[in-house]
Amino acid sequence: MEITNKNVFITGSTRGIGLVIAHHFAAQGANLVLNGRSEISSELIGEFDQYDVQVVGVSGDVSDADDAKRMIQEATDALGSVDVLINNAGITADKLVLKMTADDFERVLKINLTGAFNMTQAVLKPMTKARQGAIINMTSVVGLIGNAGQANYAASKAGLIGLTKSVAREVASRNIRVNAIAPGFIESDMTAVLSDKVKDAMKAQIPMKRFGSVEEIATAALFVATQEYITGQTIAIDGGMVMQ
Repeated sequence: MEITNKNVFITGSTRGIGLVIAHHFAAQGANLVLNGRSEISSELIGEFDQYDVQVVGVSGDVSDADDAKRMIQEATDALGSVDVLINNAGITADKLVLKMTADDFERVLKINLTGAFNMTQAVLKPMTKARQGAIINMTSVVGLIGNAGQANYAASKAGLIGLTKSVAREVASRNIRVNAIAPGFIESDMTAVLSDKVKDAMKAQIPMKRFGSVEEIATAALFVATQEYITGQTIAIDGGMVMQ
């Protein structure tokens, strides 16, 4: 898929990985739908003035099925279509299982997994009619190997991989590709505050002995969106942590 002039909806794109992905797509000429729970500020949209693309803000709650439908409709009304959906919205609520409440577990699944399902279901009908489209689900290496203290997050991300494969099989004949990207340890505000000892222990688990960058995740998303013969895959961007 040629990404120039295509319309890309990125959930959870007001900061972090989602925002960096948005800039990478805009730099290649894609129009954008920025999304978050709160209203999208004009200042944030102004960050994209350097690109010759359309950028609209659509806020809402991905975990609410009706809200997901409304957001896809708003985006379609503004831009004409949604050609690429990137399910990036996600939360954590880390606790050991013995201390985790049912609400801790369900809240993470509702955003990370049910939210991706809601947005995917909402966008599939118009994509099917157009007989083209790409959906990218942002999962995690934690969904592949698990992590102590993150049973809820790991379950949500493992579920997202299963969702990716199942939907990919359902819609491949309609020329819609569905893939997942599984980041490993990525440099961020969270890793910046860790002690050198903790960082070294984390890097020891990585064959490449370094953290990844958000730019590397964004580059992978752009690659997956443009490749027309990749579907149902989970691509780990993790420095070799998980070798399947």
